[in-house]
Amino acid sequence: MKYRYQTSGTCSQMIEFEIENNVIQSVEFIGGCMGNTQGVASLVRGMDVDEVIVRLDGILCGSKGTSCPDQLARALKAWKKEQ
Repeated sequence: MKYRYQTSGTCSQMIEFEIENNVIQSVEFIGGCMGNTQGVASLVRGMDVDEVIVRLDGILCGSKGTSCPDQLARALKAWKKEQ
C-alpha cells in the first residue's frame, strides 16, 4: 500500500512511499531537486524505518529549518503513529 505525506518547507511537495514489515520498499519525492531526492530514495530502499528516521531526522537545507531527507523522517514518524 502506498502512503502519501504532504511536505512543508521544502521544494518537494509530497512524498509517496511503501513499507512492508517495517522495511522501506520504495520512496518517491514529488518535486524537489531530482538528483538529491532520487539519491535519498535509492539509499533508503531496503532499510528499516527506524534506522532511516535516526539517520535523516533533523538534517537541514540552508536556513529552512528542514530538508527533503528530514521531511522523509517526519513522514515515516507519521506512518509509525498510524500503525
